[in-house]
Amino acid sequence: MGNDEVINRRADLAEAIAFARTQSPVGSPCIDVCRLNPSSGLCEGCLRSRDEIKAWKALNDPDRLALLATLMRRVDEGIE
Repeated sequence: MGNDEVINRRADLAEAIAFARTQSPVGSPCIDVCRLNPSSGLCEGCLRSRDEIKAWKALNDPDRLALLATLMRRVDEGIE
């Protein structure tokens, strides 16, 4: 993945997370780039692990907000 593509996806994810926080119930951070990175095990779009993706529907709003905070840390740390 090229550097510009990574930057654009991070921006898209940050925007999706900001919007998800405003929804009730808290919305999904999915940006429709649903592909697991074989090295990190994280989705290349939303940076969630397979387990985090599977658990999303069952999470309550506080837990979803906590996961969104984790995703933003991953964005800020440049995790792919």
